[in-house]
Amino acid sequence: MTQMAFIPLNTPTRPERALAALGLAISLLLGRLPLRHRITAVRALRRLPAARRGRVQRLDAAVRFVIPTWWPGRIACMEISLAVVAATALTGRRTSWVLGARRLPDAAHAWVDTAEGPVGHDIGDGADRPYTRVLSVP
Repeated sequence: MTQMAFIPLNTPTRPERALAALGLAISLLLGRLPLRHRITAVRALRRLPAARRGRVQRLDAAVRFVIPTWWPGRIACMEISLAVVAATALTGRRTSWVLGARRLPDAAHAWVDTAEGPVGHDIGDGADRPYTRVLSVP
């Protein structure tokens, strides 16, 4: 008798997880550099064709899926968004890496932007105080 294994529909595929893991590794390595060098690295991708929002959303979910629980350092919005940009670049496409801020309470956030809309731009409880785009690369 064959047993069926339950796999949630939103589980990333193996190729997506592999791209996400490699993108996360690149992001964590770039995270050791000053911000200006990370911006330069992302700016180098500007000649690639633009990515579709659906693909970027799947890669964003895959990056969040492969984040190791044992990692001793910080893996937050900046590292995740940079990993999504790197994973998307590995597919031969580009997205924009966006850094933003808001006031009251002061907060910073990083997300990925496509021509069809933002990805990873969860405003949570701050619907009345949206993030303002400070820097968009490329």
